Order: sequence, then structure tokens, then C-alpha cells
Amino acid sequence: MMCTTCGCGIGQTLIAGHALQKPRKAGEALRFRVHNESATHAHPHDHTHAYNTIDFGAGPAGTHAPGMSQARMVKIERDILSKNNGYADENRRYFSGHGIFALNLVSSPGSGKTTLLVKTITALNGAQSLAVIEGDQQTDNDAARIRAAGAPALQINTGKGCHLDAHMVGQAMQRLGLRDDSLLLIENVGNLVCPASFDLGEAHKVVIFSVTEGEDKPLKYPDMFRAAGLMLLNKCDLLPHLDFDADLAVENARRVNPNIRVIRVSATSGEGLAEWLEWIKAGCHDAVAAKQ
Repeated sequence: MMCTTCGCGIGQTLIAGHALQKPRKAGEALRFRVHNESATHAHPHDHTHAYNTIDFGAGPAGTHAPGMSQARMVKIERDILSKNNGYADENRRYFSGHGIFALNLVSSPGSGKTTLLVKTITALNGAQSLAVIEGDQQTDNDAARIRAAGAPALQINTGKGCHLDAHMVGQAMQRLGLRDDSLLLIENVGNLVCPASFDLGEAHKVVIFSVTEGEDKPLKYPDMFRAAGLMLLNKCDLLPHLDFDADLAVENARRVNPNIRVIRVSATSGEGLAEWLEWIKAGCHDAVAAKQ
């Protein structure tokens, strides 16, 4: 099943900037032209190296589905996102009216989101009323971990879905019975592509980026880092044992989003947690002060 809205599908095929004339039919041989970059990439050898790039996202829709036009895909995406944004606006009005500071935590799988959440809940030690919405395709493992840390948590299982949407979050909010002047932490499905497109009504998207990933992750997944207001560079206690340039990772994030704030953290050592908690407390204070 292809998700045309989120871009989890087959995109328009380009080979080093050259588009194919039409989508390949089943059983038809793939034909393409190779763009020779030897003029821009000098090599100390006589033979020529050709670099081939297949770009699946350069069409107007940013993706492609066999048998569906780009215009049709754009219309479907606009329709779905428009409906989602309507639900997101309802969520946002509720948050604003009740002084709730809502954060949408996004990352690739294995970045340490849940562990960081557990440490955050423990460090707040009941000083801030909060609740957690957990998003995963299957299981309620993460919600169980959150509840064991002392916070109310509701699990949303998305099945084959690759992200949370605003309607899901709205239903979860009703089930949780959120308190006024509280903090809502939404842990999205582990995915750096699809959640970037879906507004949940949150105050900020917070992207968790682990040092066990590549420094170029923000360049590979720019939509997410562009949408985020804060980046938590996580697992910094591992830096002495890794060939990872933290400064370059931050530089790459700011190439995509010059305004993104960065906090270097470690759930294991506690590095950066005080700054992260202060950022949360300031957001909660502002949400209460702006309550309508």
C-alpha cells in the first residue's frame, strides 16, 4: 500500500537530473541516459567514472504512483492534509484554551526517544502535570514503560500507518482527560519522513537525532529538520567511542533550518537534561500565560 500523502511511494524517476519519458510498465526494460560527471569530478585515471542518481521525488507531487498523474496525487494530498489540518486546528484551540504545552517528538527508530521521555518524566518528579501519547505500528511496550515511570500514557497503534495524525491525537486526548496547565508529550512513530507533513496541533516538533546515526541525516531528511523547532542531539555520552562529528551534524541541521535550536543530551549521563527541562518549563509557562 503506497502512502501518496506522505511520500512513501515510488517517485518520478530521474537519472542524474534526466527524467524518463514515461513510467516503466511491468516487464518493460528500464531505459535511461547516464550523465557523465567526469568534467566536474577529476580522477587520476584515464578511464571515465559515471555517477547515476535516481530521484523519486522531483515531480510536483514530490512522489509518484504507477497509473496516477502528478496532478491527481497533488489533489489527493491537498485533500487529506486539509482534513488533517482541520483536526489539528481543533486540537490547537483546545491546547490554547486549557494552557496545555504540546510537543510532537519525532525521530528515526532507535534514536532513544522513549528512554529520554522516561528520564524526563523522572527528572520532573511530579513538579509538572503531564501525559504522554505513544505512537507505534504495534504493541504497547513504550506506553507501559511510560506508565511505569509514573505518567499517564495512552498507546496509539497505527497498524500499517507510518505516522500519527491529528484525528488520532484528538481521540487520544479525550481518552486521557488532559488537565489544564499541563504538558502533553506525543511520541510519534519512528519515521523521519511522514510525520513531517502532519500537523497534530502541537506547539513544536522536537526531532531527536542520535549520534549513532550519520552526520548527514538532516540533509537526507530535510523536511523533518525544517519542520522542527528543536533538535535534541541524543546519546552524546557515546561520542568518545564513535567516529561522529557532532559539530558537523549541528551545522547540517542549520543548513536545512537556520533557526533550529539544538541541545546536546544524554539520557544515560544526564548531559543537557537540565537545559531540556528548562526549555520545557518555559514552554509550559508561556502556554499558561497565553491561555485563552
